[in-house]
Amino acid sequence: MAAPVTHYENFPVASLLCPPHLRQPIAAIYAFARTADDMADEGDATPAQRLADLAAYRAELARVAAGQPPAAPWAAVFGPLQAVLRQHQLPVPLLDDLLSAFIQDVEKTRDAQGYADRAELLDYCRRSANPVGRLLLHLYGVTGAQALQESDAICTALQLINFWQDLSVDIPRGRHYLPHADCARHGAGPADLLALRSTPDNARLIADCARWARTSMQSGAPLVHRLPGRAGWELRLVVQGGLRILDKVDALQGGSLHTRPRLHAWDWGLMLGRALAM
Repeated sequence: MAAPVTHYENFPVASLLCPPHLRQPIAAIYAFARTADDMADEGDATPAQRLADLAAYRAELARVAAGQPPAAPWAAVFGPLQAVLRQHQLPVPLLDDLLSAFIQDVEKTRDAQGYADRAELLDYCRRSANPVGRLLLHLYGVTGAQALQESDAICTALQLINFWQDLSVDIPRGRHYLPHADCARHGAGPADLLALRSTPDNARLIADCARWARTSMQSGAPLVHRLPGRAGWELRLVVQGGLRILDKVDALQGGSLHTRPRLHAWDWGLMLGRALAM
């Protein structure tokens, strides 16, 4: 069985709303992605060690997908994942795309690079976030082109929301997701951003990026009506969770540079009400 979800997450993962027969497969995918994400993000490892670990993890995915038994040190991750690969015929390239994005994160941070424009950042989201939605649709048996497009829009929105939520954490760690072209358009200077300093220019920049994420989320929201039963209801909460974080980003008026907005117990009641009204 896949390990339980222990990280703080904004959105439900394999919750009680999830179809019971899919909770373990979803938990296995989550454990695979979370382990790799932590490898790229957490601890004190050097960039070289992170890249070596991710390369070994990527090689292990290829081995397991080819039918080889999982090996240490990640047998607890790849054992459940291999069972899901066999039972549900998951598209392995989608899992590999996730790893390519985590590798890119390490390389960008190592080289103190950001993203030139929205197109470059969207390409990252295509690999870092969109595969998760497509894997879930695969498990649900939903294959329509419109559903895939809406799923990509939701997942891209969730990734962007995470960026704008985590500015106060990411920037000090050398992770820069505000596109350079957007910064220049709003007159947001690098010195103020690096200092996590709220200025009118920075506030306009963050508000514009939040609108971008909100538009993407709203364009994908009709997917909630395409998913069967409990899956559709869980997705309603995911969508509303993302929109609620954006409400908090907007309310801070650029203050997310130094204050990380997050969901609290009272937010879930509001999210539930909005989910019911979708």
